[in-house]
Amino acid sequence: MRAYLFIIAIAAIVTFSGTYFTIRMSRKHLVMPEIRDRDSHTTPTPRIGGLAMLAGMFAALLVAGSLTWFDSVFSEPQRILAIVSAATVIVIVGVLDDFFDLDWTIKLAGQVLAAGILAWQGVQIVSLPIGGLVIGSYAVSMIITIFLIVLIMNAVNFIDGLDGLVAGVVLIGTSAFFLYTYLVTQQTSPTNYFNLASLISAIVVGMALGFLPFNWHKAKIFMGDSGSMLLGLLMATAALAVTGQIDPAAVSSRVLAPAFLPIVLPLAILLLPLLDLLLAVIRRVRAGKSPFRADKSHIHHKLQDLGHGHVGSVLVFYFWTAIISFGGLSLMFIPTELALLIAVLAAIPVTIYTVWPVLNALRQPALNALRKRAPK
Repeated sequence: MRAYLFIIAIAAIVTFSGTYFTIRMSRKHLVMPEIRDRDSHTTPTPRIGGLAMLAGMFAALLVAGSLTWFDSVFSEPQRILAIVSAATVIVIVGVLDDFFDLDWTIKLAGQVLAAGILAWQGVQIVSLPIGGLVIGSYAVSMIITIFLIVLIMNAVNFIDGLDGLVAGVVLIGTSAFFLYTYLVTQQTSPTNYFNLASLISAIVVGMALGFLPFNWHKAKIFMGDSGSMLLGLLMATAALAVTGQIDPAAVSSRVLAPAFLPIVLPLAILLLPLLDLLLAVIRRVRAGKSPFRADKSHIHHKLQDLGHGHVGSVLVFYFWTAIISFGGLSLMFIPTELALLIAVLAAIPVTIYTVWPVLNALRQPALNALRKRAPK
């Protein structure tokens, strides 16, 4: 664990430093895109935080590659090079989109290219956690891999509309996923539990940790499409790496209860972003618009319409992400029934908090009526 904590620290420190430098340079040279109709901020703000995140990823991979602990991970350098190449491609596409508002077809082509690089170099889904089912067709594996990577990238990108939202959701969810990959690898390979999925998850945690202080409300910088798509790409990479490195059949019977977690947990962590993505696509297609055309009707916008403030809307996402991700992780330690009970009990106050503005609005007329009837 110490090795992974060290990598998290490296990614966090470099991302933090890089973000500070990016803010300074952006303000000095006025590298701040114009405010768009869909933006929630009113002051021009740098939107290239993805560059600092990319620097944090590069630094963490360089340090990990120099440590003997991770020799088994770097024994297949083509996969590391593929991750670096795909990350670079997606950050370039994201930066261009933030400044020039690329046509959605060009943006999608860049996402498919980045995903294709990963799949081509072996970072792809090779088995499903359903009785050790193996995908025998290379072509089918490529298609499924590219689809999942593009899906997760867009899900993360779609919720990037409030200060600290994506960074916090990714930090919470990926922390749970990192613990899952680390603990399951200990179960399946106690002599060597250093693996690509845990390493990438640790780097993502560090990147989010280093970026969040500057992105919290009111944000001094935004990650932009470059940052959100990079985080989505790396989250997908970690999830796909698990399917090839962790054999569910080798896990004990009690731990096998969450044998579906290699695929289910990443999707569960992104449940709200994926739901937001689905609703946005349906909404835009029904209106005859491009499914990639941005608007102000996302879930986080709806939360604000309900009466939540900026920070309150972000906290709703944080709470639900924590319940879903750590609830899934708890399946490794306690019976399924108990895990579900704890999750339901935790969900009760979060549900109340989520709908509280509505409840408060409904009770306001009654309170006003009581005040009028009260003797003066």
